[in-house]
Amino acid sequence: MPQNPIVPRPGGSLSALNVSTKTAVKATGGTVYRVVVLQVATAGTFGVFDAATPGAATGATAIYEVSASWPAAGTVIYLEFPCRNGIVVDPGTGGAVSVSYA
Repeated sequence: MPQNPIVPRPGGSLSALNVSTKTAVKATGGTVYRVVVLQVATAGTFGVFDAATPGAATGATAIYEVSASWPAAGTVIYLEFPCRNGIVVDPGTGGAVSVSYA
């Protein structure tokens, strides 16, 4: 019997760091756990989508979407949201985020 069994990580086991353009961080189903705002967007919207490609990330697939001036840098957004199709993150124009997911 192993002495150090692997236990599930409640915050996700994968990450995408410093995402500065609309990006599919996972092209298949999964769970998005946290989004850390590194830099506030200057225009557009900030969003997280249940989509496999950036082109499929629209208002109809939005999990979380807000105007570019919010949230502030340093904000941690706790989602723990299951996604059927994939995970796309749009930090907005001039924005940057880091994402944890599984």
